[in-house]
Amino acid sequence: MIALALRLAVAGGREALVRLAAIAAAVAIGAGLLLTTVAGVHATNAQLGRYAAMYPQETPGGAADPLLWSTRFDYFHGTQIQRVDVAATGPTAPTPVGVPGVPGPGEYYASPALRKLLATTPADQLGDRYPGRDLGAVGPAALTSPESLLILVGGTPEQVGALDRVRKVTRVAGNEAPLPETAIDLILGVVAGGLLFPVLIFIGTATRLGAARREQRFAAMRLVGATPRQISVVAAVEATLAAAIGVAAGFALFLAFRGQLAAIPFTGMPYFPDDLTLGAPDVLLVALGVPAGAAVAARVALRRVRISPLGVTRRVTPRPPRAYRLIPLVLGLAGLGLGLLYRPVTGDGQTALFLPSLLLVMTGLVTGGPWLTMVGARAMAARAGRPATLIAARRLADNPAAGFRAVSGVMLALFVTTVAVGIMGTIAAERGPAPRGSLEAGRLSFWLGDDDAQVPARLPTDLTAVPGVRNVVVIRENPVRGEGHDDGVIACVDIPAAYGRCADGASVAEVTEGLIPWRESASADRVWPASEVDPAALPKLPAGSLAVDADGPAAIERARTIMEAAFPAHAVAPTVPGDFESDFANTMRGWQRLADVVVVFSLALAGCSLAVAVAAGLSERKRPFSLLRLSGAPVRLLRRVVALETVAPMLTVAAVAVGMGLVAAHLFLRAQMHYDLRLPGLGFAAVVAVGLLGCLAVVAATLPLLERVTGPQTARSE
Repeated sequence: MIALALRLAVAGGREALVRLAAIAAAVAIGAGLLLTTVAGVHATNAQLGRYAAMYPQETPGGAADPLLWSTRFDYFHGTQIQRVDVAATGPTAPTPVGVPGVPGPGEYYASPALRKLLATTPADQLGDRYPGRDLGAVGPAALTSPESLLILVGGTPEQVGALDRVRKVTRVAGNEAPLPETAIDLILGVVAGGLLFPVLIFIGTATRLGAARREQRFAAMRLVGATPRQISVVAAVEATLAAAIGVAAGFALFLAFRGQLAAIPFTGMPYFPDDLTLGAPDVLLVALGVPAGAAVAARVALRRVRISPLGVTRRVTPRPPRAYRLIPLVLGLAGLGLGLLYRPVTGDGQTALFLPSLLLVMTGLVTGGPWLTMVGARAMAARAGRPATLIAARRLADNPAAGFRAVSGVMLALFVTTVAVGIMGTIAAERGPAPRGSLEAGRLSFWLGDDDAQVPARLPTDLTAVPGVRNVVVIRENPVRGEGHDDGVIACVDIPAAYGRCADGASVAEVTEGLIPWRESASADRVWPASEVDPAALPKLPAGSLAVDADGPAAIERARTIMEAAFPAHAVAPTVPGDFESDFANTMRGWQRLADVVVVFSLALAGCSLAVAVAAGLSERKRPFSLLRLSGAPVRLLRRVVALETVAPMLTVAAVAVGMGLVAAHLFLRAQMHYDLRLPGLGFAAVVAVGLLGCLAVVAATLPLLERVTGPQTARSE
């Protein structure tokens, strides 16, 4: 029976080969995506493990001599540099991950990306911050990404012990990552769902190519004596053959494009290609599970033939879908809404709440789609004024599941697009973009800490000697603490005109660090409140921060280097307003690229599913359309019917998908970040419009098939 099934699978002419190729292509995409998702999870875990190696925890009571460890951050042109200062307190101190030994005083190891940057940048802009001997590169075992900027600086126990947040480490392995792994799992889970759902729909749509003819063929086999079990074997072998070919192609696609996939910032930063690995269980799961799933799907699809060999010819109107199909959608939205009332404290709890809720929403859109299509079709039939509209509406109302099947991929693509754009756009709007030009001409501010720092006498002179640097000011710590008081005080005569002025009659003002309030811009009209500090006592107060104006990236980095050299034990590096925002913007751009991948992939698959579904529908309805042509219906009328059968449900589900996407994004943002959704702008509308126009173009491209498959010969032969 298996040999007969293999022969039938490839000997059915051009139609059988096209169907086999389409199913294999759909399975290849699905298998490749599934492999990428599994490998991405492994890569993320490896990435988080290496990140944890740079944050070892204190382990008191260990047998080894402690390794003093302090992690802090620096910036260069808006890019973050991770600096780790270490000092061994004895011969048995542990060795940091990724290097052969602990660097001594005046020595350092640097990541390959940072070493390249140091070699191509003038020393007075970057290299002078890290004086000493370069011992070599930090290995990949300590780097989260090929682009990581990391430097491991050695020092004496006294030097490192005086730094901020120093730790005594007796082991550097087995630490937990400070990054929220469950949050990454949540994002990857949603991304995988957003990609896998359209793939599954594409596979299901492709398997229906020639479904009517296959059902008739299997029914004929039943009439000549074949048992239901034999029919199931034939169908399963056909599906398994196509799935096996597709799985093999999926493995080939994954291996061929693994390097390009590693460059996609799934976690906001690219992976090392070797991170995208697959274990033996993963390979077996995909290699055996996908063909098995295809065989099960084929068995389920033939339930009518198994019931009776005449079940195919005795076609009746299917039962109309019921509103209970919307239950998963309601449950998913309720789960997201629950996050407004109760937000789990742990990352595992948040993943357990939000991930199933978002996947339930997508499931509910798919299961509830036929009911929504039926409601829209009945409304269209009630207002139909032309024959094409009435025919299309009645056909949709009679079999809404078939009508929705063609546009289900479009619905999910628009839902994923709306959620991605809504969340990304809102976060970016709430956090704010990097101030325009802030990395080129900005206010460089330097918090000196709370240890009564003394400003070296030569520092202002050294700074003003740098071309483009001016307005060097020292902001003293405000002795008056509490709500309503700024952290620093300064003499009114020292406030540069571009940053405001004192209140009338004041000689000392309360100001913020850097003379620019948080998330605001410099303003000459700003009036700083008066301080109670006596002007004579002002110079005796400890310095709290420094601020200078620097024009251009070179001036900023030279001034930053001079400041760091003057305060080598600084806890927070000098920054311009754009540094933090730029770092955030870089992360957001990484996530946006990931969202773009999901959007483009979903829309492309939706278009493919739509084309296959329309072509399959035309093939299945050749005889009814041919009879309509014989009865006098013009081809243009039939084209309108086919177009309306696709366009009407597509517009209905598009409105629902966008609406549900906005609701899901708002609930997620409120529960996770307490943000209100910012409605997407014209760019989002353009994406939706282009996507829908692309779908209409796909439908238009299939309409020429109508005239070729509905001729009089079709009515006679059928």
